[in-house]
Amino acid sequence: MAEGRPSSGAYLIQLSRRAMACQFEVYLNASGPGTEAEAAVEGLDLIDQLEQQLSAYRSDSEICRLEATAHRDPVKVEPRLFQLLELSLTLYHDTGGAFDITAGPLSKVWGFFDREGKVPPEAELAAAMQRVGSDQIVLDPDKQTLFLTRAGGELNLGSIGKGYALDRCREVMFDRGVDNFLIHGGTSSVLASGSRDDSPEDLGWEVGVPHPLRPDRRLGTVYLKDEALGTSGAAFQAFFHQGKRYGHVLDPRTGHPSTRVLSSTVIAPTAALADALATACYVMGPEETEAFLEKYPKVSVLLVVEGKRRGAVETILLGGMDQRLVVAQGNSAD
Repeated sequence: MAEGRPSSGAYLIQLSRRAMACQFEVYLNASGPGTEAEAAVEGLDLIDQLEQQLSAYRSDSEICRLEATAHRDPVKVEPRLFQLLELSLTLYHDTGGAFDITAGPLSKVWGFFDREGKVPPEAELAAAMQRVGSDQIVLDPDKQTLFLTRAGGELNLGSIGKGYALDRCREVMFDRGVDNFLIHGGTSSVLASGSRDDSPEDLGWEVGVPHPLRPDRRLGTVYLKDEALGTSGAAFQAFFHQGKRYGHVLDPRTGHPSTRVLSSTVIAPTAALADALATACYVMGPEETEAFLEKYPKVSVLLVVEGKRRGAVETILLGGMDQRLVVAQGNSAD
């Protein structure tokens, strides 16, 4: 997962908040005028509110209320949430279904939703697949309504929600006149604005990209400035059954865990896009991702796959990532 914490150097102000089952942290240059901390607290407060709106684990969240009733009649959606659903639907089509916010039934039947992994019987998996597919989502831009064409359909924004929360936090910071900061949600979603005080040549904020199999090692670093980074991987959320490993990142098109990629790291203009595409590129693999990037020229991707030797890995750099990743000294990725 991406290491959102900046490297040592100039003094920083750090604020943190527990939300969305992870730690959100904001880093600010200590040399600022002194109002940045108040803005960061406001941004973190907003993230708390967004968790209440987006969480699939809270029955009273707006997204859970929507999925419970939207199969009967079109339901009015809060404007910003409607925009997020529109983006999710666009990405579903652009990725050929590799990104799909209706894949919740698969996560449940595989036991990942409750963190109790299990191999489902084929009949249960087939039944879950009948409820998956964002083609069941009907959005009316004029009326700002959502309708689900299938009863039992679910909406789970877990693969885009943290990034969206970072984007909204950035808006709060900008509204308060704060331009230089880094925010991360857990270890997988990072957003950077402006530069750190000691950034060489005003490159932005240095962010580490860890080795997917050896979390104590970095593959390298990237500098982020007015952009975001998202990482997806199944190294630490998996289970073994009869000697076979099953990771938590599922391919919505097949219903089975994706196995070709060890980790996927994406740099994109927004954190929501980086978050979503990290998952999608993990599912799509190298060939599909390369073709997909023709439609998204501002996106760079690092895919890590198994190497030829046991325990070794190989990196695949796409969309200009070869110009972004600074390989760690003495690290050949294996």
